[in-house]
Amino acid sequence: MTLLALGINHKTAPVALRERVSFGPETLEQALDSLLSQPMVQSGVVLSTCNRTELYLSVGQQADLQEKLVRWLCDYHHLQEEDVRNSLYWHQDNAAVSHLMRVASGLDSLVLGEPQILGQVKKAFADSQRGHALTSELERMFQKTFSVAKRVRTETEIGASAVSVAFAACTLARQIFESLSGVNVLLVGAGETIELVARHLREHHVKKLMIANRTRERAERLAEEVGAEVIELAEIDTRLADADIIISSTASPLPIIGKGMVERALKARRNQPMLLVDIAVPRDVEPEVGKLANAYLYSVDDLQAIIEQNMAQRKAAAVQAEDIVVQESGEFMAWLRAQGAVETIRDYRSQADAIRAELESRALSALQQGNDPQQVLQELARKLTNRLIHAPTKSLQQAAREGDTERLQILRDSLGLD
Repeated sequence: MTLLALGINHKTAPVALRERVSFGPETLEQALDSLLSQPMVQSGVVLSTCNRTELYLSVGQQADLQEKLVRWLCDYHHLQEEDVRNSLYWHQDNAAVSHLMRVASGLDSLVLGEPQILGQVKKAFADSQRGHALTSELERMFQKTFSVAKRVRTETEIGASAVSVAFAACTLARQIFESLSGVNVLLVGAGETIELVARHLREHHVKKLMIANRTRERAERLAEEVGAEVIELAEIDTRLADADIIISSTASPLPIIGKGMVERALKARRNQPMLLVDIAVPRDVEPEVGKLANAYLYSVDDLQAIIEQNMAQRKAAAVQAEDIVVQESGEFMAWLRAQGAVETIRDYRSQADAIRAELESRALSALQQGNDPQQVLQELARKLTNRLIHAPTKSLQQAAREGDTERLQILRDSLGLD
């Protein structure tokens, strides 16, 4: 059994490619079924966010394993392998464990130390468990990862400052509008990222907040918390002109805001500028919107410069967090290697129990026939000792004959000999 991590992220690919490789919530179960139908895959977890798509797998060793998995990923998304291959990374065993721990701890995020990713990893784990049994090794890897991420948060300052994609989006808005107290903001979506955006905006006392979401109930819960108006997705076209800032983050497979929609809004606004921050993958706003005069469109990739300005205070904490990951991944791999001995230990114990049961039966039979109990007990002890030490004795003799001092020492350690 081998643990693998295969993926693509913001460091290796632009948003245009990441959105083509992403798995939406509506396709996740189908994707898992397809992935687990591959003969080499024993179990798997699919993590798909705006910044990364990763497969965490336990697999049986096969020839051309990497080629087969890359081919499955490309075939599933109807992509040419040459378009994807250079952007993919591949981690195995300890490297895969370390990578997952770094991801969940926010050490591999676009925003160093951002806490949102841990919830996304937990959700991916729960979604992949639903209807699909995980191997004990893969399940243990994720459970261990959750405890490592908690330890990183507790023992370091990695999450001390409010730095996230949501925070970066609000920072961008403040840079353009200086004060947010006189602007109207439309939020599209009601997931975790939009929740964070809404809270940041509330702290800056925006003039008006509107929330549009596919599920009205979720939007209403958020609106009640931040004092916002809820509108339907279908109303965006007619209400877009009311918004100075639009921040969108949904799981829609197709753009929600098109070029024509923004053109109409700008005309109604008499060409007053609009800021559109699209932090969704796949994108919620058609890229052509960025070509319109007075429409300023930013994607998640455009937020990188803002984010980098807020990283200095987290770098020292990241070094400490990396040390924790190295330590914890090493402990996990030691546990994993120990699992390889479980079957051997079970076989050895079973063999010893069989010998004991056989000799015990003979001793009880001898006692029933009236033999001297002391002689029966002495014979039982002698035969049991001889039978149990027979195989180790042969191995010790063979190692000594062959001059294999390393094997001889291992045997001595195994037998508890000083």
